[in-house]
Amino acid sequence: MARVALVTGGTRGIGAAISKALKAAGYKVAASYAGNDAAAEKFKAETGIPVYKWDVASFDACAAGVKQVEADLGPVDVLVNNAGITKDTAFHKMTVEQWNAVINTNLGSLFNMTRQVIEGMRARKFGRVISISSINGQKGQFGQVNYSAAKAGDIGFTKALALENAKGGITVNVICPGYINTEMVQAVPKDVLEKNVIPQIPVARLGEPEEIARAVVFLAADDAGFITGSTLTVNGGQYHA
Repeated sequence: MARVALVTGGTRGIGAAISKALKAAGYKVAASYAGNDAAAEKFKAETGIPVYKWDVASFDACAAGVKQVEADLGPVDVLVNNAGITKDTAFHKMTVEQWNAVINTNLGSLFNMTRQVIEGMRARKFGRVISISSINGQKGQFGQVNYSAAKAGDIGFTKALALENAKGGITVNVICPGYINTEMVQAVPKDVLEKNVIPQIPVARLGEPEEIARAVVFLAADDAGFITGSTLTVNGGQYHA
């Protein structure tokens, strides 16, 4: 029977590529999203992947959302914690709201989502938890103290949870993308990308969402069971942790 995969933030950008790649690899996929109904409906129409709307920053919303997904598709075997936001500003100007929003969505969501599925994974002796961090969680980034802190937290979360569940057939890994060709990066002015960003990338181009998706499919596979607690950097050689 096909394994069930749940991808948060799974209808746009990197998340959409992950959802599509998992479906192509034979998984039954559910994609959650936060607010963009038009994008979610378009994604659903194009892919046939069911979509679910909830706020990953809310524990109760995640509990209800996962319950619905499992009622529709079956127990979640693969959880991809991909949902994330940015609220960039220099720290000395950062508001508590900007801090909390990013920490709760980009780090708190890993607890909120993984807590819903971990007991079932432990009972079934199989699970894959894959979280999407960032190069900026490894090296830091000006104007992103909140984002970098949250994404670094994702890495620590992964290492500890991997140790707790290593004997139970559950792997926990994290992927740190570099600069990927998504809407978020496309919003950066073209001259800034060409003069400041791409020259820092040894392969001399942005990554593609599908390149992150392939890494997720690799880690999600049944035969990737000896890989856990790992940080996989997919950044074109820009940074090595």
